[in-house]
Amino acid sequence: MSNNNLFSDFDPVSSKQWKQQIQYELKGADYNETLVWESPEGIKVKPFYHLDELDAKNNVSAPTNAFTILQNIFVHDVKKSNKTALETLSRGAESIRFTIENETTSIEELMQNLPLEKVSYYFYLSFLSIDFVTKLTNFASQNKANFKILLDPIGQLAKDGNWFENLDKDFEKLNAIAKNSHPLEGWPTDGVATFLSCNANLYDNAGANMVQQVAYTIAHINEYFNRIPSINQPITIEVSVGTNYFFEIAKLRALRLVFNSLAKEYNHNFDCHIVATPTKRNKTLYDYNVNMLRTTTECMSAIIGGANAVANLPYDALYHKDNEFGDRISRNQLLVLKHESYFDKVNNPADGAYYIETITQQLAEKALDLFKDIERNGGFITQLIEGTIQRKISESAAKQQELFDSGKEVLLGTNKYPNKNDRMKDELELYPFVKQNPRKTLITPIIEKRLAEKLEQERLTTEK
Repeated sequence: MSNNNLFSDFDPVSSKQWKQQIQYELKGADYNETLVWESPEGIKVKPFYHLDELDAKNNVSAPTNAFTILQNIFVHDVKKSNKTALETLSRGAESIRFTIENETTSIEELMQNLPLEKVSYYFYLSFLSIDFVTKLTNFASQNKANFKILLDPIGQLAKDGNWFENLDKDFEKLNAIAKNSHPLEGWPTDGVATFLSCNANLYDNAGANMVQQVAYTIAHINEYFNRIPSINQPITIEVSVGTNYFFEIAKLRALRLVFNSLAKEYNHNFDCHIVATPTKRNKTLYDYNVNMLRTTTECMSAIIGGANAVANLPYDALYHKDNEFGDRISRNQLLVLKHESYFDKVNNPADGAYYIETITQQLAEKALDLFKDIERNGGFITQLIEGTIQRKISESAAKQQELFDSGKEVLLGTNKYPNKNDRMKDELELYPFVKQNPRKTLITPIIEKRLAEKLEQERLTTEK
């Protein structure tokens, strides 16, 4: 028996009719005051969403390829890093992000015996060197490897307070790299090395709200479009994801939507490549196992939001040096989501979810308005130098901190139901708080800070 006409006897119910019924059930209480709440971004969240209120023309098309599981490796000893990469890939990782601080690092030694087919390698460089980038691109071309080089001088300025050298020299080098890079049109699917990235993790970890995160990321990227005549490759955007589950899904979708609108104006025909990592903002030193619950939902948001790659944050990343156990647990969280929960089997799973679609549109619209305001006032770099961006983020962070301090923003095991018997003083291999580094800088850097830092410092001083 066909079920095509199963609901044909029922008249459709409009959003207006639903609201009237809800208002009746409230027995005189005000609908907006009782059921509608407002997010820190100024988005009013309603009790229900309906198709007739959705602007379908603004729906987001997420990438169709499955997300890859990304493993971070800090390169201190090249041979050990190579061994770690081999072991990591054999245990479920699908791509590797190397952090390199030394220009003398041997690419051949680092990449020895690593599989190059179907594995992407990211290279985060803490320096800007044309020669080193040339070595990477030549290796990728000769070995048909997929390298993504994460160069971001503006991110360096925002985080460190100084350029690598200065504005003119940094962009002179970027333009030289761009000029010598190969356009992707007509290239084979392998042998690719892209070079440009935007480190948007910083804005979330410092306390920016979601509208600010999207707007600052786009304004950040717009500086590259303005200062590099031809960007003929995809841009990698690194983002952090928090625990506001549906809003974080919408944030990534809004970011892609606004990026594509901006790219179209520059005839840039490549979609962005989003790499997502759980935020540090809500991670805690005490009751640290709760961090695994937080990162699980954050990774879920990243995947559903359309991230191309997800690098999970180990539960003990705040206070332990990189270790095999923490890395394995964080990797296994993603393996479960991918191979047991099948999060990679549905393309654009948030498509048609009226709530997510509506939040996406509102985040995108508000971010676009803020982006336009930044451009009217000199652009992103100018506002960094003037301190406007830093001030706005600090104001947002202060509001979040006030909610945490008052108990309205709950971190279980820390400001709600803490275990008084927890002892962490002897577990600290890393300093888990904001580090003071007095020095001369061009601008005030944007400082990452966790919500629980002050409370944790107080608890550490009282430990016996």
